[in-house]
Amino acid sequence: MTRTLILLCVAFTVLAVSQATAGPSHFASIRRDRAYLREGPSYAHKVLWIYQRRYYPVQVVGVFDAWRRVIDVDGTVGWMHHTQLSDIRTVLFVRRSVMRFDAAPASKIVAYAQAGVVARLRACKLDRCEVEASDVDGWVDKKNIWGVDASDVF
Repeated sequence: MTRTLILLCVAFTVLAVSQATAGPSHFASIRRDRAYLREGPSYAHKVLWIYQRRYYPVQVVGVFDAWRRVIDVDGTVGWMHHTQLSDIRTVLFVRRSVMRFDAAPASKIVAYAQAGVVARLRACKLDRCEVEASDVDGWVDKKNIWGVDASDVF
């Protein structure tokens, strides 16, 4: 009985992964303070990682039914139920960065952000994005954040 159940789980995983639609990837964020990354698209699959940070950014790279295949800043890939994700755009600072008053490279410094800070994404130009962290609004260089594509302009 157990062997049959294991074989069925493996077959389901292979089928689900092969039927997952890739489509265009997009960024999302973790909806709750606790979210589970699984090895496959069902609650029967093993939990690979537990995220304990609300609004942490992830990239959605595939869809299967109510499940989303995601990748995080470290390259960890797994499946999350769509109810654990939000469309709120956030970014993660990957290095200590200067936040400036506007998009001009020489504008006034309003704050410094440490690596690991999660900020809400407000707008993006070709090489800079406007973010908000701890009630401070500022512009940062795209190379210092994860959660946006180089082509994101809005």
